[in-house]
Amino acid sequence: MSFDQLSSIEAGGGGRSRNNSAYTDDPEFSQLSQGLMQKLFHLQGNILNLKSDIGFLGTRRDNPRLRERVHTTIEESTEQFKEVGEGVKKIQTWEEPTPTQKYSQQKLSREFKSALGEFQALQRTAIEKQRASVTSAKAALDHEGAAEGHAEGEQLQLQQQEQVHLAPQDEVDFQEALITEREEEIRQIEEGVGDLNVLFQQVAQIVGEQGEQLETIESNAVNVRDDTRGADYELRSAARYQKNARSKACCLLLILAVIMAIVLLAVFLG
Repeated sequence: MSFDQLSSIEAGGGGRSRNNSAYTDDPEFSQLSQGLMQKLFHLQGNILNLKSDIGFLGTRRDNPRLRERVHTTIEESTEQFKEVGEGVKKIQTWEEPTPTQKYSQQKLSREFKSALGEFQALQRTAIEKQRASVTSAKAALDHEGAAEGHAEGEQLQLQQQEQVHLAPQDEVDFQEALITEREEEIRQIEEGVGDLNVLFQQVAQIVGEQGEQLETIESNAVNVRDDTRGADYELRSAARYQKNARSKACCLLLILAVIMAIVLLAVFLG
């Protein structure tokens, strides 16, 4: 085999490879679905970490760094869920999906709704614990203010010499600033909960509409199947009728032939 022939064979093989690649699944759909699954996997890791951190809120291990980490994780995960949700909506409305793509659509919507539901539950738990912390901090400040007023009244009336150890004003201001900050965090989490609720409903509506379409397609398929069976039965009945008719016609012809033979024999013999 010459070098030119070998080169032509290799070139032909490369052409077939390029042609085969044209029959692969939609690369845009595959890339989008795989990217969404990777982001969902990352979000599931965030959910596990968030569940652990929220469990420490209101305990002895509660501290400003923990609360900052919880708030940051919730904010970042909320934005990521919004991004993934838009991608899931795009996947769900893909035109003329193949059976493999339909499976990917169902898997993505199922994984997304499961992860989002778990995250929303953690959001509500975080809000409840944040509110309990704010209520406790406000009650502590009110108690300190009442104690300070009571102590000053006793000092004026009894002229006591001992000093009452009270929280300095800057500490009170600091606590009030923390309360305001936590209330703002609660408001932001609540906004995120509202946005994700809307997104969840949108995805559920799209999936529901697709389910209705699938039911319609299935119903049409059943009707076509029944119609086909009916047509097949009619064809079989017609075929049996024609067969019986042919049999009867053959019998009549045979009888006529016998009669004609008898008549002819009678004529010739007579």
